[in-house]
Amino acid sequence: MIRWINILLELTKFRISLFSTLSTFTGFILARRGLSSDVIFPILGVFLLASGSCALNQYQERQNDQWMERTKGRPIPSKKLSPSTALKISIGLLLFGSIILYVGAHWSALGLGLFAMFWYNGVYTSLKRKSPFAAIPGALIGAIPPLIGWVSGKSHLSLDPQILAISFFFFIWQVPHFWLLLLNSGRDYEKAGLPSLTKIFSSAQLRRITFMWIFAAAAACMMIPLFGIVESHVIHGSLFLVAFWLVWKSLKLLTVRGRQFSLPIAFKTINSYAIMVIILLTLDHLFHS
Repeated sequence: MIRWINILLELTKFRISLFSTLSTFTGFILARRGLSSDVIFPILGVFLLASGSCALNQYQERQNDQWMERTKGRPIPSKKLSPSTALKISIGLLLFGSIILYVGAHWSALGLGLFAMFWYNGVYTSLKRKSPFAAIPGALIGAIPPLIGWVSGKSHLSLDPQILAISFFFFIWQVPHFWLLLLNSGRDYEKAGLPSLTKIFSSAQLRRITFMWIFAAAAACMMIPLFGIVESHVIHGSLFLVAFWLVWKSLKLLTVRGRQFSLPIAFKTINSYAIMVIILLTLDHLFHS
């Protein structure tokens, strides 16, 4: 039983799916200006849709995954799970997630969820095989979950400037998140026959470009209060502090020692930053509800 749970967690990229769920939760809290039991449907629906999309992505990329050190241990290339079983699981998750959003949230939430699936599995997954810059249009996927939470909280289609500012932050954040991975796994992509920025830029150039995207993510976060969505001065100040912390920690990318900016350190920094932003925005509206 535990073995199957671990396989399922690997197949659905649990941490990625959970992060999408957390940003959906944040969008809902900001829209409702407080907590409500109605949040259960959008976050459960998004979690299942995200899990299904991740599982479908592993089915789509099963041939390339077997050649990459980072991915060859995944359920399908390691033969822990047959491709047909993985496909059935992904379809089941996508179906249940769609039903939950349809029944328990506004219709626009389902529309956004299906669009995210199409963009991830249809556009981004295909584009990765053709362009080394696929991460930029692919980053749109990260902007959609908070939108789903927002329209679910508003109970109508509402693309207000406040949520667009937050979605823009998650869009920008997604790009360096991927390119930090590329800094450590670029040769893996080349070995699998995938286009990689490591063929276009040197390691030093790629580190500088990634730092600029990190700086842009911090700037996008600091602009969020300008849209009137942050009520507490403490939270406002905290957003500035965590943005400064991210930039300060990422300065290593611009030094010779940037070569030692390993994957665990890089991911811990940029992922921790996003989690801190989610927590701060959520706490701001929970305390002022």
